[in-house]
Amino acid sequence: MYHLFVSHAWSYSDDYTRLVRLLRRDGDFSFRNFSVPGHKGLSTRSNRQLESELYDQIRPVHVVIALAGMYAAYSYWIQTEIDIAQELGKPILGVYLWGSQRAPQAIQAAADLMVGWNTSSIVFAIRELADT
Repeated sequence: MYHLFVSHAWSYSDDYTRLVRLLRRDGDFSFRNFSVPGHKGLSTRSNRQLESELYDQIRPVHVVIALAGMYAAYSYWIQTEIDIAQELGKPILGVYLWGSQRAPQAIQAAADLMVGWNTSSIVFAIRELADT
């Protein structure tokens, strides 16, 4: 059982939803999702409370997955999640969005691995990063 946190922008939650579905369809891969989807947003909390909750969500995971949409380049919270992952020593897997070959520089620089939008590539990378 792999513990994962998927870094994503709530405004672009379709990418998040597609990735989680993709992982759930793999019958040989078991994971627990520690991220908070947009519909369970934490918008009523202060930034300090949100950051504290992000630490709590990221602390127990094996891998942080950063969806590499160009919107991530302008997201304070995605950068905060990456910073927290690095501070906690969590490996970061960058995933190019479906059909994309571009990714924000911040994600490329932070990622231990970058993979395309392919179930077997993503699952292989998660196993590789979690076992190191």
